[in-house]
Amino acid sequence: MNPHRFVLTLILSLMPCLLLAGENNEWPLFGGDRYHHRHTKASQITPSNVQQLELAWEYDTGISATFQATPIVRDGVMYASLPFNDVVALKADSGNEIWRYHHDRNLEYKMCCGPANRGVAVAGEKVFMGTVDGRLVALSAKTGERLWDVRVVTNTGRSESPDGIQGEGKVVGASGAGLNMAPMVYQDMVIIGISGVGYGLHYNGADTAEGISEVVGIAGNYGRRGFLAAYEVETGKQVWQFDIVPESGWEGDFTKVTPDGVVLPRDLAAEREALSRYPQASKFGGGSAWSTPVIDRDTGILYFGTGNPSPQMEDSSRPGDNLYTVSLVALDAGSGKRVWHYQQVPHDRWGYDVASPPVLFTAMIAGQQIPAVGQAGKTGWFYAHNRVTGELLYRSEPFVPQQNMFALPSKTGVLVYPGALGGCSWSPVSLDETRRKVFVAGIHWPVRYTLHEQEGSGDRVSLQYTSLTPVDREESYGLLSAIHLDTGIVSWQHRTPNPLVGGVLSTVTGLVFSGEGSGEFFALDAETGTKLWRAEGKAGINAPPISYQLGEKQYIAVAAGGNALFGFTSGQTIKAWSLP
Repeated sequence: MNPHRFVLTLILSLMPCLLLAGENNEWPLFGGDRYHHRHTKASQITPSNVQQLELAWEYDTGISATFQATPIVRDGVMYASLPFNDVVALKADSGNEIWRYHHDRNLEYKMCCGPANRGVAVAGEKVFMGTVDGRLVALSAKTGERLWDVRVVTNTGRSESPDGIQGEGKVVGASGAGLNMAPMVYQDMVIIGISGVGYGLHYNGADTAEGISEVVGIAGNYGRRGFLAAYEVETGKQVWQFDIVPESGWEGDFTKVTPDGVVLPRDLAAEREALSRYPQASKFGGGSAWSTPVIDRDTGILYFGTGNPSPQMEDSSRPGDNLYTVSLVALDAGSGKRVWHYQQVPHDRWGYDVASPPVLFTAMIAGQQIPAVGQAGKTGWFYAHNRVTGELLYRSEPFVPQQNMFALPSKTGVLVYPGALGGCSWSPVSLDETRRKVFVAGIHWPVRYTLHEQEGSGDRVSLQYTSLTPVDREESYGLLSAIHLDTGIVSWQHRTPNPLVGGVLSTVTGLVFSGEGSGEFFALDAETGTKLWRAEGKAGINAPPISYQLGEKQYIAVAAGGNALFGFTSGQTIKAWSLP
């Protein structure tokens, strides 16, 4: 046996003896801890006994739809938001229901992004949730009673299909905004952002079993400006709001090169000339806030990622860098003022949203310990920054294949990967500082990027637009990668038949858990990537797994509800496994 691994195994074997009797390792926050590590210190389940895992309990939600929530476990109670924003409180050791809140959804409000919700926040005696119909709700943690309900965003913004556009299927999707992310509570504020503002038309998309067949981008006054905002915990009154696309300065410096040195195919002269013709482009600027922020509690700096500019892919009506879209943004959590930003792709035309939640850690660079913030991009790279200054410490080796990135569309179509569906989507990473690894759930799914020209007839004008079309599913797969925290080198990769969308959990004992759209839930060896355990189900495992310990028993739990956008079978259960 490797000497390092022998010592680590010996230490871990003694850990249960060091824990205080009855001490709980629960899951109190969206990211597991305040750093978003999604790494449990519960040590009962190990590589040597993981094969003995068996289903401890299963809760039937009664709602079969795309299920992406991270459950929260506090004081023996599991709180989980369901599709369409019902919330349940369950006994975490049995799955028995304590209470259930039914969300009275505004059926006239057009959902932007399907029924999925990514979780609740629990603080004090309150449970907080953002809704698909644009509201922020506070519930009693004891009873599920609604304490307050405030409107975060109204259902405005142009969403219909422009005249003249043609496609093989029904046009679905819209620019209506919703709240998909799990909130984050900081001091006396609950912080949340809106999503769905990066306008793009979908054919046969929206939450259907067929998944996306085509995404279309067309120039014009479509979409709206995204934002992140803070609200009083007690009343729901807004404290501050950060507009992701500012009123002025949104055009930036018209940069030709990404901050990490990639030359972009931009016609800067044409963009500058177009600036006077689109003076209000920022009003429709896009920039969804897809994932829960992480907050450095020592400095009070908040970090979150932003989505693509609007309109999606088609850039002629939005000249400039389109600040602060497709960026990792640092804000003062108390005031919402920007501290720094890093725009991964200025003037994005490919749908490279910064969607996966950022994670905090300490990097060892050239012998120095540096407080860092990392983010797994849809570009296929893991970016590590100095979390105080924003300086890029490194860009990792690619964790998915790359071809024709940043290529312009053509009439015959250009095969691009990773594209809008690839890299690391909204899936959270997990991070093991002891083993110096971050574990990333990746997607390889090539798309064809095509330029269309359509002649008008009658009162209809001629149109030019772009589209992204996924290639055959047989060409797509998932890659779970272990990346070294200090060098960005990929240590190992585990390939799955289905693209990985959902998230990762790691354990102090050396396990990595994740799931895929086939319904398989699995555990890998954190050192080698070898598969050690698997469980099969009918619905896709496309939500982030969690771990918690009650008394002497450790549980691994996950929502099993699939993801219709990717064509994965929907389901309606929350499952938990434990040792016999």
